Amino acid sequence: MNLTDTTDEARDSAGLARSDDLAAALLTPEARRDPYPLYARMRREDPVHRSAQGIWYLTRYADVEAALGDLRLSNDRDRMTRAYSALGGDLKAFSRLTDRLGRVMSNTDPPDHGRLRRLANRAFTARRVEALREGIQRIVDQLIDRAVQAGPSMDLLEAVASPLPMSVVCELFGIPAEDIPQVKSWFHRFGRLSEDIDKSETAIEQYEEYLARLVRQRRADPGDDLISALVATQAQDDRLTDSELLATCFVLITAGDETTTHLVGNGMLALLRHPDQLARLRADPALVRTAVDELARYDTPTQAIVRVAAEDVAIGGRTLREGELVYLFLAATNRDPERFEEPDRLDLTRPGNRNLSFGNGPHFCLGGPLAKLQAEVAVGTLIRRLPHLRLAEGAVLDWRPNPLQRRLTALPLTY
Repeated sequence: MNLTDTTDEARDSAGLARSDDLAAALLTPEARRDPYPLYARMRREDPVHRSAQGIWYLTRYADVEAALGDLRLSNDRDRMTRAYSALGGDLKAFSRLTDRLGRVMSNTDPPDHGRLRRLANRAFTARRVEALREGIQRIVDQLIDRAVQAGPSMDLLEAVASPLPMSVVCELFGIPAEDIPQVKSWFHRFGRLSEDIDKSETAIEQYEEYLARLVRQRRADPGDDLISALVATQAQDDRLTDSELLATCFVLITAGDETTTHLVGNGMLALLRHPDQLARLRADPALVRTAVDELARYDTPTQAIVRVAAEDVAIGGRTLREGELVYLFLAATNRDPERFEEPDRLDLTRPGNRNLSFGNGPHFCLGGPLAKLQAEVAVGTLIRRLPHLRLAEGAVLDWRPNPLQRRLTALPLTY
């Protein structure tokens, strides 16, 4: 789970996206199964679409790329709350959640965003991420071992893709193994915000108290983990306040959990549905890095992200007015024929694959490299160790009913 997952669920539960034709099309069973034909029609017919409620939908690569780098399109928590409130929806869940999380870097604009991002970058380095490869390999092997021992079939999400990112992030942050079940239960609870906001807030509060204890322990006895590295930044320039430190730990630990899970799930499904590409990867395992980029492009876990216009902005010949919401459909841009040749074809050797699956510009996903590394190891190991892996006979696939996220409910496989 990440912050976007939870707030998107709250926004969706408010009913704000259900009153115009485009939103209705996005919520149909057909779009749940395969939204990409609808995105193609949106790009052709109205690529900068303004709904009856005044929400903008952007689907062309050039427009979304420009929007991601335009600081006039804000990610600020307070602006976002006001924009949703102006539409008249019930935003109790969304507002209370963002108030609980405070002003973290994913909910701020410059200059606060730049300051918080620089501090996180000091701790969340490429070297630190790459150093996790051996540990990720160990975790993936353990998960596959457990699945194979249990029988000749498995739900890939439950057996491997879901526990993997939680195990990795706990190792990265130095969360003790004995605490992982409790941390997982908190994630499970505040990932269901719309079902019971009071229980979700209680889980968030307990999780914050737990993180605060870890921060105090690392101050007294630093280790080689990310919390210790963030604590160390408080002695440097641009120091983090205690509340910012806790909020940053919160977001960095939760960020990428669900995204990683469904990058692995969507990616493996795409490979199983394209046996020529699967055979190509089996024949050349070194192809896995570029393969993961293509899998992320082909079936993007985060289909869209949300911004709000801080002032009037001209995009694609239209004017987005101050205070209006903008949905940037990353998944639609990743199939734009103006940017990608034969975009509906899966090609693991696709050249120049500058997809927008993890965003772009100042809010580029900090956890993107870690998510891709986990997917590289998981996908590569699955096809190497389970050469007969295939969809379970008679498997019926279903997708979660959130148009901003592309996520299977289960992926039953046999091997």
